[in-house]
Amino acid sequence: MKMVTITLIARCKIKMGQNISHAVMAQRQKTNDNLDNFPTPPWATRSLFKYVINNLKSYEQSCLEPACNVGHMSKVLKENFKTVFSSDIYDYGYGDVCDFLSINKNNMRYDWVITNPPFNKAKEFIEKSLAISNIGVAILARTTFLESINRYKDIFSKCPPTYFAQFVERVPMVKGRLDKKASTATGYAWFVWVKNSNESCNLMWIPPCRKLLEMDNDYNSNVEV
Repeated sequence: MKMVTITLIARCKIKMGQNISHAVMAQRQKTNDNLDNFPTPPWATRSLFKYVINNLKSYEQSCLEPACNVGHMSKVLKENFKTVFSSDIYDYGYGDVCDFLSINKNNMRYDWVITNPPFNKAKEFIEKSLAISNIGVAILARTTFLESINRYKDIFSKCPPTYFAQFVERVPMVKGRLDKKASTATGYAWFVWVKNSNESCNLMWIPPCRKLLEMDNDYNSNVEV
């Protein structure tokens, strides 16, 4: 698919017809502790390609990860896409530093947007992602994201996901680090929108797969850029 794509670095430097307050940006990036910093275990991202969108050929496509953190999800996306663009509002040492929600959507275009967004900004991330993607959007979020009158009115009633894929085993995510020994009581699911799909909203379960999809080097402290 022929696309015109401007690099994230360039886009972050361009003012799209509006003034971006440096004071506001500095405040939002003031400290890592103020952000929703919960790195995604790589095996949870691999499950998306094995069990949910395994019938869609992504190897010649592009993907944006707009909340990349230190790159654990981006590394897996690179296993499945021709081109992966990564960014985050905070400088975690991986990808471009960029506020995804502040970029003019008319200057962005990707085949896919796949991410684990901040929970309190997930609705906005989905709306923006649907506007800039050619093929689809996949969001990793808590199962309880299905709830909320506002999310129903603004997203689910107008554009329900093509797939709701619930993990049957827990996906342990802890603040500030990737921890192989961590545990959690929180349920997670993949919310996936495939554009131009004839399928209605499908409820799916992701079977126990951590042992199958987890790799020894997933928990290395340094993620290759």
